[in-house]
Amino acid sequence: MKHTRWISPVSVAMLMAVGCGSGTATAADAAAIKGTITLQGTAPKPEVVKMSADPACQQQHSSPVYTEEVVVDAQNRLKNVFVYVKAGVSGPVPPAPAAPVQLDQRGCWYHPRVFGLQVNQPLEIINSDATLHNVNAKPAQNTPFNIAQPVKDMKSTKKFAKPEIGVSFKCNVHPWMRAYAGVVEHPFFSVSDAQGAFAISGLPAGQYTLEAWHEKYGTQTQTVTIGDGETKTVDFGFRAP
Repeated sequence: MKHTRWISPVSVAMLMAVGCGSGTATAADAAAIKGTITLQGTAPKPEVVKMSADPACQQQHSSPVYTEEVVVDAQNRLKNVFVYVKAGVSGPVPPAPAAPVQLDQRGCWYHPRVFGLQVNQPLEIINSDATLHNVNAKPAQNTPFNIAQPVKDMKSTKKFAKPEIGVSFKCNVHPWMRAYAGVVEHPFFSVSDAQGAFAISGLPAGQYTLEAWHEKYGTQTQTVTIGDGETKTVDFGFRAP
């Protein structure tokens, strides 16, 4: 694999936006991978979440809230798939950002449901509700934790020391609350949006193995080779049972 200086996705976006002439040479060498995640078959019908046991939760929603285990649009494009470079990253990579990733408990719901962060990057967990939440994280490779947040606007900060995909979070007080994290050693990851789209930028030329992880449908992998400044499209299709 060709070894070049790593450029963070944020830095690449900034350089491309300002159009700095010769100053964009390194950014121009950076490659990107984009794609769309689709669900083949019929998605399970979302169910109404019953929040009546806690009025502090119920009163925050003027319309029914539905489960989000499987979220697709009209074209069956799948949201909340964590996509990352599983293999092929070599050499020094950008260090974990000092800025935290935020996991907010708002409306008795985790926001976001699926997210990524780097090893040893701070995770700031916020309770935006005027009711008790407990954050029960159950990683397999990292240290589990179970913290209570009884006060509105309470914040707790945690870190994960090892890479791990699909770290689960739940609230024992409100069992419908679920979230999942992908912890990786580099910044080359993405989460599919409401149209099933994802994008990973800032990569040197080389061959990479991508993995797509979904909380219900498991994982898929693909290998892709990209050149300097190239953008490759890699699509994934999960199958509903």
